[in-house]
Amino acid sequence: MSYQTNQQHTEFQGIDLGPTAERASVAERSKFIERTYMHLAGAIAAFVGIEFALFSSDAAVSAVIGVLEAGRMGWLIVLGAFMVVSFIADRWARSATSKPLQYAGLGVYVVAEAVVFMPLLLIAKMVGGADIIFTAAVSTLAIFAALTGVVLYTKKDFSWMRSALAVAGIGAMVLIGLSLVMGFSLGILFTVAMIVFAGGYILYDTSNVLHHYRTDQYVSASLALFASVALLFWYVLRFIMSMSRN
Repeated sequence: MSYQTNQQHTEFQGIDLGPTAERASVAERSKFIERTYMHLAGAIAAFVGIEFALFSSDAAVSAVIGVLEAGRMGWLIVLGAFMVVSFIADRWARSATSKPLQYAGLGVYVVAEAVVFMPLLLIAKMVGGADIIFTAAVSTLAIFAALTGVVLYTKKDFSWMRSALAVAGIGAMVLIGLSLVMGFSLGILFTVAMIVFAGGYILYDTSNVLHHYRTDQYVSASLALFASVALLFWYVLRFIMSMSRN
């Protein structure tokens, strides 16, 4: 796969895909940003709706309890499957020629996130009820809004963070895998570090929306932002659960 960029447009296998957001007109850029965040809002709403549907299903709840009872290996299998599905969904969402495939990628990813979140949400509900989940959701949205505001106000390009985030992400996955296999706890400091890590990805993804995505890539951009928000929510919820236990 090769990309060639001139001053105005990106070409993919001879197809004119349009300009990057940074090089687009003000109207095109504004419309792209609006579409991206509308799709993000839709993805979050779909995630909430799917969670309600899953928790209303006795079969789904029983399946989650089965995963929890299976111990570390059961959870390791779930995370492994999620990583594979996430990779496929991201590739679909980045399709340069098929809009339906892009939406399929976003939809599959939202469903996968909803399924993976079920065990954590079930535990959170047992620990502190619906209030603890609501607090984590509000805190996540507040952090996301603040970080988004920083990027939109400064208009800085945080693409330089890519390598550091990639290395940190690999390190985190290795630690998570080892903790599941060997049975040790990563602790509250790891949770805090992952909140910072997720915040870094929000800065990175938001700056990409302003500078590097093409104006036709709003589905892919919304998936990237949704993934970062979900990661942040996961560890904010774990942090609040830890504080509640203490």
